[in-house]
Formats: sequence, C-alpha cells, structure tokens
Amino acid sequence: MAYWLFKTEPDAFSIDDLHQAPEQSTFWEGIRNYQARNFLRDDVKVGDQVFIYHSSCKVPAVVGIATVTKGAEADPHQFDLSSDYYDAKSSQDNPRWVGVTLRYEQHLTRPVTLKAIKADAAITELALKKAGRLSIMPVTETEWAHICQLGGAQ
Repeated sequence: MAYWLFKTEPDAFSIDDLHQAPEQSTFWEGIRNYQARNFLRDDVKVGDQVFIYHSSCKVPAVVGIATVTKGAEADPHQFDLSSDYYDAKSSQDNPRWVGVTLRYEQHLTRPVTLKAIKADAAITELALKKAGRLSIMPVTETEWAHICQLGGAQ
C-alpha cells in the first residue's frame, strides 16, 4: 500500500462532496498535469490511502482521508466537447488522461494546514512543502502517520 495527497478546490469538489456522493465514492477526474497523470497511471493502486487536501481557498489544509477503490482508467471528460477538460489531441484508442475512483473514509477532526505542514520539522519529504503546485503527490509512510496524528485521524 502507498500513500498519496490529492488536491482539490473545495468550491469545485470538497471532502464533504465526497462524503455525500453516492456510496461515498467518486471518479477523480480532471487531472491535466503529466507528472500527476503518470502517478495515477503508473503508481496509484487499489487499496492506497489518500489525503484529501483543500487548495486555492482561505486556509489550505489536509481535511480528510479516502481509499483508492478502482485503478486508473480513461477520464471520459477528455472526449466531451462541452467539458472544461476536453482534449482534442486525446482519442478513445489512445487516451492521454486518466483518473481513479476514491471512497470516502473520514474527515480529520483537526485540518492540518499548509502553514502547519511547512512549519513542521518532522515533515521533510512531502512535495507540498517544497513545490506545492502538483495536484497528486506521494506521501511517505512516516509522514502519513504524523499528519494523521496531527489531524486526529481515527
């Protein structure tokens, strides 16, 4: 099992939206960065644990946990002309973009803010601390446990 951090803008899709989704599950679509896509396609596996991180908001923070329930498959939005995620260079035979399915596990009792992450000497490897623009990033097992403890995860 591996650990990941997935960013989302809470105005577009929040941890509450995941919690309220049918079967508390959703296809994680709209990734349009090649490095993030490669993580989804090549490394993210069923059973992996995911921090849900709210970005582009007043207080960016890790707010909850989800589990990957279905591995990478073509993001259907890349083929939809009316979608913001449409990609004219992608085809059904050779899709460029993928997504995975996540299931809600829990809200953290205390969100772990970006400010707290950056100030924490125990967090050294997390790309969020170094180059925060990537929407999907690996988390070490040690940092996963530490952030879970900070957030009061069950």
